[in-house]
Amino acid sequence: MTAAVGRRLLAEFTGTGLLVAAVVGSGIAATRLTTDGALRLLVNSVVTALGLAVLIVVFIQASGAHFNPVVTAADWLLGRRTPRRYSLGLAAAVIACQVAGAIAGAALADAMFAEPALTPSHHHRGGAPILLSEVVATAGLLFVIVALVRTGRVQHVAWAVGAWIGAAYWFTGSTAFANPAVTIGRTLTNTYAGIAPASAPAFIAAQLVGGAIGTLLAITLYPARPSPVHAEQSAQLAR
Repeated sequence: MTAAVGRRLLAEFTGTGLLVAAVVGSGIAATRLTTDGALRLLVNSVVTALGLAVLIVVFIQASGAHFNPVVTAADWLLGRRTPRRYSLGLAAAVIACQVAGAIAGAALADAMFAEPALTPSHHHRGGAPILLSEVVATAGLLFVIVALVRTGRVQHVAWAVGAWIGAAYWFTGSTAFANPAVTIGRTLTNTYAGIAPASAPAFIAAQLVGGAIGTLLAITLYPARPSPVHAEQSAQLAR
């Protein structure tokens, strides 16, 4: 393993872990501070959106700041015939680090609030409207990311992704998990942000479908590759 690969894996583990810690921790804090459901969701969504934007800014040069297996899968597929291509094994390692980081982040959040760590959630989420919401949230997320990368506007990814997730908390019925690794991490916290393990497979399937739709839409609308300068900016995301 090269030093660059090691840094990438560490960045994805740490970034995904901190993202889940923000999601779970803010959910716990909100439930302790208020009984108002709307205010709880507002706190959880704002903290998640801001935290995600900051994490992308901090980690984007180290790993591309994917923090999401669907994003990594799209990046690997779209980069296969470009100078920034990398192996399927590396993509799998990145995804494994994201999942491990998500679990660690959930445990960290629970520990910070003296909640039992790594406790399966009892919060069942499901039904056609909820799963449709996950398709829409993930499709929008991948569309935003892929469209910005393909048009050479990588500098806008952090705020755009944070804004999309923050907004999707409110206009989707699922509160926009939009991330298989985060979904797995949230199965292991029996708190406000948790999801029952039995509900996770359907969520992840919906996220994969949404990711495919969003990626296809982006490459259909923006088929041209960015200029050499923009291509170099995009290549930095894979390092």
